[in-house]
Amino acid sequence: MDRLEAMSLFVAAVEAGSLSAAGRRFGIPLATVSRKVSDLERHLKTRLLNRSTRQLTLTDAGHAYLAACHRILDEVGEAERTAAGEYSAPTGELIITAPIVFGRLHVLPVVTGFLAAYPDVAIRLMLADRITQLTEEHIDLAVRIGELPDSSLVATRIGSIRRVVCASPAYLAENGTPETPKDLAARSCITFEGLTAPAAWTFATGKTDFTVPIRSRLRVNTAEAAVDAAVAGVGMTRVLSYQITAAVRSGTLRTVLEAFEPQPWPVSLVHAGQGLLPVKLRAFLDFAAPRLKKRLVQATWQA
Repeated sequence: MDRLEAMSLFVAAVEAGSLSAAGRRFGIPLATVSRKVSDLERHLKTRLLNRSTRQLTLTDAGHAYLAACHRILDEVGEAERTAAGEYSAPTGELIITAPIVFGRLHVLPVVTGFLAAYPDVAIRLMLADRITQLTEEHIDLAVRIGELPDSSLVATRIGSIRRVVCASPAYLAENGTPETPKDLAARSCITFEGLTAPAAWTFATGKTDFTVPIRSRLRVNTAEAAVDAAVAGVGMTRVLSYQITAAVRSGTLRTVLEAFEPQPWPVSLVHAGQGLLPVKLRAFLDFAAPRLKKRLVQATWQA
């Protein structure tokens, strides 16, 4: 067990970039982490890490050992899950990640329903507007919005999301409704840093994309802030369609330039898919996919 613990600490230190970060992940003092990694190097009779005050770097031997550690720890984890019954009945913890607003509006209601149906499964739901690394962060399932790069990950498409431009009716009444994207140059815009560039937005005519300059009067780092500012009449914003469903239906926001919207982005459930899936993950996929598809269809509106 000590050897496996040392291997886990070594892998965590490399992934986190420091011994202290590895210690924080495992709740172990820095001195203990440093000693265990040093003991591991003495046992192997080779240096695995080059240490400096600023960073850790792998030696050639460290690169090879890191790959072996990943393989060994994965196999140990697989054996433990098998012994614990995770391949025979839905049990244990699932770690799921999703974008913040989509997760709160759509994933969380599905998760609560799943927990009621499967009392032996616990879920850790991580909401973040960033691309998480499933293997490195030990995540079982991710909800991804956008085109997926080629990889070994397995994806199940559950729908699509539009990228829309919107403003309050009062703002449009005072400043006029833009008829083409070029008209945005004369409008005040609100940019959401997680989705749009502060100086230009992309549109499409047919299958051809093009960009137009905009005047960003307010830059924010969350979709909720961009939506709230648009409702308040600050200007026009671009967000994802599900983020303004309620505002559009209530009449506090109106979409514009629908004919110039880029192709919708796919929404997918993504997992590593290596080897036999734990029953808890298969159960969640079977439970969540049709329900999320239904929620996305219900959230669709046409301006």
